[in-house]
Amino acid sequence: MAASLDEIPIFALEHKWNSDIETSSQNDEVDEIPKINHQQLQNTRDLSIGSCVKVLVDNDSHYGVIRWIGTIDRLNPNKLTAAIELDNIHPLATDGTYQNVRYFQCSPRKAWFTDLKDCHEYDMAASNCYYNQQDLNDFESIPSSIITGTVPPICVNGNLEKMCGKYRGIQGHHNSCYLDSTLFSMFAFTCAFDELLFRPPNDKDCPEYEEVQRILREEIVNPLRKDLFVRSDRVMKLRTLLEKSSSISGLTTEEKDPEEFLTSLVAQTLKAEPFLKLSSGQDAYHYQLFVDKDEKLVFPSVQQLLEQSFLQSNIKLKTAPSCLIIQMPRFGKTFKMYPKIQPTLLLDITDIVEDAPRWCTVCGKLAHFECKDCYGQCGEGLESIAFCKPCLKKAHSHELRTNHEPKTLTIAPAAYDATNNYSSVPRRYLELLAVVCIETSHYVSFVKCGSGFEAPWCFFDSMADRKGEQNGYNIPEMVPCPDFPYWLSEEGAKYLRTVSDDRVLPEHAKRLLCDAYMCMYQTPDLMVHK
Repeated sequence: MAASLDEIPIFALEHKWNSDIETSSQNDEVDEIPKINHQQLQNTRDLSIGSCVKVLVDNDSHYGVIRWIGTIDRLNPNKLTAAIELDNIHPLATDGTYQNVRYFQCSPRKAWFTDLKDCHEYDMAASNCYYNQQDLNDFESIPSSIITGTVPPICVNGNLEKMCGKYRGIQGHHNSCYLDSTLFSMFAFTCAFDELLFRPPNDKDCPEYEEVQRILREEIVNPLRKDLFVRSDRVMKLRTLLEKSSSISGLTTEEKDPEEFLTSLVAQTLKAEPFLKLSSGQDAYHYQLFVDKDEKLVFPSVQQLLEQSFLQSNIKLKTAPSCLIIQMPRFGKTFKMYPKIQPTLLLDITDIVEDAPRWCTVCGKLAHFECKDCYGQCGEGLESIAFCKPCLKKAHSHELRTNHEPKTLTIAPAAYDATNNYSSVPRRYLELLAVVCIETSHYVSFVKCGSGFEAPWCFFDSMADRKGEQNGYNIPEMVPCPDFPYWLSEEGAKYLRTVSDDRVLPEHAKRLLCDAYMCMYQTPDLMVHK
């Protein structure tokens, strides 16, 4: 189910994360952990490391996760002790040490040691201080692991249908769909955003940085990739911390948009390097399509709208990005510039990257000029406005183009030299990895389950079903989408242009094409050439 670890950043594999430290090898002030007699662990009432438990601390119930089980009392070798990482701090708790011995590493005042028989696996899925008792009734007692270390993205081997079904993905709760669909798209089947999980902290980070990163990595992404299920209380921990660490309010209760979540998590809390660097001097984590509506475009593609937006804004990408998040031209939850938009499976970014070599639209040789006034006159798309010198002169000898103002293209020397290895200028592409959609304030996503043209697609809804009413809980679901490539193909587009009433479309096709809110792209495994 898991792919190779080759794609995990090397610094992530080499860095020693706090939550991975189970010995005191880096701390001379504490002794080594006692060896465990594994025969003692055979009768532990199904409790094990990673089990979510309830314990009494000073006669008050506390919730947490077992991090270690073994013998501490050498006078009573049959007595098993559990080292528990509490969900909330307690003044008598430690950072993972007991009697000068380190058993695991956690935040100060969150480690509690108690007799294993006093631990009780709880019946409610929520286990932390961010919920009151009424909230706890909204969750079912479904195991949700806490997994340390690195876990590669899910790899689909064989039939996707076996992997799909209910209780798959991230469980929704309290208007969390904006976050559930975004996280599922970013991490389930791709490592495009994995640097967010592994950057070591620095002096400029906020106090919540390490805990936010740990929860994201160990309680959401790793369990999602290994078990294909994340309980909503894990996500609520993240939401609560983000309210403290960012300027976005209402993250735990209110309806939000994916870009607000990305601003809170990626920009303000994790302080990641911006995904996009623009020729205007601005940096960005996602790109909003700003375009004037073209009445001639009945069913535009993301490729057309992206090129139109860059042309009208007079900007380019400073460098080719490894990932690109594009927000569709719609505002609020109701206004849509176009009733349907076709996400582009393979996005050509050759003509929007500054200093990148381009080919002449006439002869196919290396272009040295660009004429924006020729857009739509000599062909389709931005590739139609690039010319070599002879073809530029010939095209602009026409009386309708004599007043055009072409500009000289700048080409980076390294890129110029690289073109000599090809008979034609290579194109640069990004592949579609996910589409986040919205309908009546509810976000869902279509996600590519792997890389390459043959990879299947699935539909994910964190609130697909519900058990119970006021005190019930939501049930997430993954559904295979075998027809996804057809709806994004030329053949599918040809059929869709003939459809006057979108209500006749299949449910998933309608949601994909009519409700697209955000498209996510990543660099394909191999450079593709036309």
